[in-house]
Amino acid sequence: MFNGIIYNTGTIHSINKTKNSLFIGIKSKLRFNPKDIGSSICCNGVCLTLVKINKNIIYFYISKETLIRSNFKLLEKDHVINLEKSITYGQKISGHFTLGHVDTVAKIQKVKIIDKTWIINFKVSNKRLTKFLMEKASISINGVSLTISKVIKDSFEINVIPHTLKLTNLQNLKSKSLVNVELDIFSKYIHKYSN
Repeated sequence: MFNGIIYNTGTIHSINKTKNSLFIGIKSKLRFNPKDIGSSICCNGVCLTLVKINKNIIYFYISKETLIRSNFKLLEKDHVINLEKSITYGQKISGHFTLGHVDTVAKIQKVKIIDKTWIINFKVSNKRLTKFLMEKASISINGVSLTISKVIKDSFEINVIPHTLKLTNLQNLKSKSLVNVELDIFSKYIHKYSN
């Protein structure tokens, strides 16, 4: 489990592709030791299992299911990835609970800058999920805990402050970029059990 507060990024160092999977290496300043192998790391909002460490490069296997639901199918060398270690018992929760189970991708329709805040409009690729979009609900974009500020039919807006832009790969987003989206887990469960 994660909380979507990102302090670290990494860059794609290597990509080995097969027909249905990827094996990637990410170069990062985050520190790991051999005991961390097998642990969960949130990479651009996706919970991945750390399978290998070689100095400052960490390695992950990405399955077909993850490729279908995420933007990892578009990965290229030197892409910047948001990274978060899983939370530990007693740790401060500043964002919201996220699982790293990405629901879908969304495409950026427009980026508007007011003062130093970015207002980003996204369109969800899976229209079936728009019922979970609500103003002031939490949402995870590329692993970053954010708040939906506005909902317009099958699109939604978020406001990103300069501090968040500085620490994450959201600063690299532009029109038509695809991002990983994890909807608020509580809204999904409440919807399931109320129907």
